[in-house]
Amino acid sequence: MGAARAHAPTVAGLLVAAMLAAAIGWVAPGRPAIALACAVAVLLLGVAALQNALVPLLVLPLLYVVARAGYGATDLSVSDAALVIGTATALVFARRPFSREMRNLLWLTAVYQAATLFTVVFNPYVANLLDWVHSWVLVAGALLVGWAVGREGRGSTGLQLMLAAAVVLATWVIGVGLLQVLRGDFQPVYLPHEMHKNFLGTILGTTALIAYIRPSWLEVGPRTAMVIFWWLVIGIGFTQSRQAITALGVTLIVLVLRTRTDRRRSRAALLAVVPAIAIVLTLVRDQLSSGNIHNSAFQRLEWFEDAIEIWQTQPLVGVGLRWWYTDRFPGGFQPPNAEIEVLTSAGIIGLIGFLVLMVGSIVVLWRMPPTYGMLAVLAVLSRFVQGQLDLFWVAAQTSVPFVIAGICLGACAKHEDEEHLRHDAMSPSSVRPASAAPAEAGRA
Repeated sequence: MGAARAHAPTVAGLLVAAMLAAAIGWVAPGRPAIALACAVAVLLLGVAALQNALVPLLVLPLLYVVARAGYGATDLSVSDAALVIGTATALVFARRPFSREMRNLLWLTAVYQAATLFTVVFNPYVANLLDWVHSWVLVAGALLVGWAVGREGRGSTGLQLMLAAAVVLATWVIGVGLLQVLRGDFQPVYLPHEMHKNFLGTILGTTALIAYIRPSWLEVGPRTAMVIFWWLVIGIGFTQSRQAITALGVTLIVLVLRTRTDRRRSRAALLAVVPAIAIVLTLVRDQLSSGNIHNSAFQRLEWFEDAIEIWQTQPLVGVGLRWWYTDRFPGGFQPPNAEIEVLTSAGIIGLIGFLVLMVGSIVVLWRMPPTYGMLAVLAVLSRFVQGQLDLFWVAAQTSVPFVIAGICLGACAKHEDEEHLRHDAMSPSSVRPASAAPAEAGRA
């Protein structure tokens, strides 16, 4: 039974590869692009069978690419496509069993999916069902991808790849920002391919936590980590993303003030964090007192009012996921607040599921050993804070924090397994004294 269970992932992978190979032969004459995609999928499955963590590792930098990869009626971001590929390989090849913390988080994602299933049933349209699956991939799929990387002992490499991707983005942002300043333009930086200021600020802020927290197993020196951190912070400054600044500030305050940690950290960071948050609050106050109904603060208040009116049409189960992409309600806006977005989409039932998912995840990760849990909990907490001020269910902005958490969970599980093996090897019961053998022979 044990041998059959151990070979189950390999058998499943071979079956999937065989079906994809048959699909390639079927569609190749008429749809070469789809045939090529299937061929790439077969190649990736073969690679994953040889090295379980390789495909999840390769998709990590692609999570930072939000350009659209459309073909026909399909319109996915590169980030989403990469996450789907990573999730598929992790489902088949990731090392089991999952740790207790990983199982708990997956159960929390199941609670959210069950809670939002009501709106899928009561509001039958294609976008509703697709986004229900998409939400699972963004959280549970991201956890599985991270777990596959960390559990195979590649956690440090995975986080380093994410830092490298963020440094590239930050360099691009800073370069564009400096050119704007030289022209006398002090507006927030936007990059091509739908990389707006809130995406850039959020993704740079989340990744900056890796450099600042710098867990002992990251294998990045303190000076290098600080250079990366401040480079990413400069990039955030050029984006002028207020939710990114606020979320990074809140998480750093929690980090510095937490007593149960892997090492003490200087409170000097608060000298930069507190003024930054104060500036953000001042800007919001000025917008509200300006009387300009077209600024972002008043626009958000208007959207909140409209969203509550929409929610009241179906308060229990909501009006459907991604309802703003349909013509059922005027305006077509995605509510810029996590709870209001879920409330309109999935109603009171969905909101309860969402709070169980997010609060439960933070509690589970908070209880982990700080060497691994500190980065994990602050990455997820950062996303929760950001979601109070902007859109929540958005591609990389949601998946990256949970990938980081998954890497930490996998790395922790690998460390615990190594400790158990070391303890078993050193235990007295596993070592028989040299004199025992002759004595036993004499008695015989």
